[in-house]
Amino acid sequence: MNKTPRPDHITGMRCTICGKTYLPGEVDYVCPDHGNEGILDIEYDYDAIGRRISPQSLAQDRTCSQWRYRPLLPVLPDTPAPAASVGWTPLYETGRLAKSVGLGTLYVKDDSRQPTGSLKDRASALAVMKAREAGADMITTASTGNAAAALAGMCAASDMACTIFVPRSAPRAKVAQLLAYGARVFLVDGSYDDAFELCLKAAREYGWYNRNTGFNPYMAEGKKTAAFEICEQLGWQCPDAVFVGVGDGCIISGLHKGFMDMFRLGWIDRLPRLMGVQAEGSDFLYRCWKEGADPVTFPAIRAHTVADSISAGLPRDRRKALAAVNGTGGAFLRVSDEAILAAIPELARASGVFAEPAGASPLAGLHAALDRDLVAGDETCVLLVTGSGLKDVDATIKACDAEPPVIAPTLGALEDALDNTTRNQES
Repeated sequence: MNKTPRPDHITGMRCTICGKTYLPGEVDYVCPDHGNEGILDIEYDYDAIGRRISPQSLAQDRTCSQWRYRPLLPVLPDTPAPAASVGWTPLYETGRLAKSVGLGTLYVKDDSRQPTGSLKDRASALAVMKAREAGADMITTASTGNAAAALAGMCAASDMACTIFVPRSAPRAKVAQLLAYGARVFLVDGSYDDAFELCLKAAREYGWYNRNTGFNPYMAEGKKTAAFEICEQLGWQCPDAVFVGVGDGCIISGLHKGFMDMFRLGWIDRLPRLMGVQAEGSDFLYRCWKEGADPVTFPAIRAHTVADSISAGLPRDRRKALAAVNGTGGAFLRVSDEAILAAIPELARASGVFAEPAGASPLAGLHAALDRDLVAGDETCVLLVTGSGLKDVDATIKACDAEPPVIAPTLGALEDALDNTTRNQES
């Protein structure tokens, strides 16, 4: 790949293990002293950024996408963004849901409204731009489905080619998205971690630009824009706690980066507690956090959960994910698949937001946090819904456990069905 000039507001890329700093272009993705584990963190000149963007300037900005925060993103000024409206998703106040769980104020940040239906569009849009800057003609990623769909969609919107590796078990709706966008897709007969390793090898062998989460340091930078939006949509007030489903750990680390950016710029005066929600069958980070263990040496687990988007046996961004929770006084929460499935209709019926299992997991996590007195009733909380329920309708059908009756097209048949429904509800 070709080396390109670095944006002048980036001061370096620091290894999260040894602290060694590199200039952009000096290394491609990770610190070479630590192999694939040497994840880098992008560092900025906040004085320079503060001269270009502020809450006051944003109040005058009519850009309704994540590119309203472009001075805070690691891209060159003239790099074209994909022709898709990514970001600036709605933040709903959900009075009924708040009342039902026992909170005074509860918001739902609905990233199911992204172009391809998940928060991963934020990172994939940035990946396409960084690939252009690197002179790449092929982008690749491994994914359980959403990151792959996001990359395929952003590539389609940018006339770029992509090669995707997903586990054979990925939901058919997500695979269908990839095919519709024209991606070259390989179903890997193995786990997400198997697909990830194959993607790393293929990218090295063929010189493809690698979008992989927890490997490419720019992906968290795209995801951090959700934090910017939450605070701006709350009038630059910081919530007390933000709940998010966690698999690889890149979303929660991206949120942490976004809140830290705003804190360093003086836009907010504190950080929210970040509450990472994991499924019981994919709880690497919960176990590591609970035991106070070193995430680099902690052994991988065999992950299995109905919430495929947060299934990871060895989370790739685990160091930064743990730092996000510990650095904000948050917690990791472990919830059952049954609790996750129950949260899908609960969220939909009380807020109108239809989420896939991983997207509904923050609500299951909120219940767990309230049960453990980790959240007070007078606090303001945000649930970050990361993916649309249309991504996995089989899970929703299982969650609702109901089949609508088939009736003849007559009022008599309708009356009989209504009577049956009433009797069933009373019994």
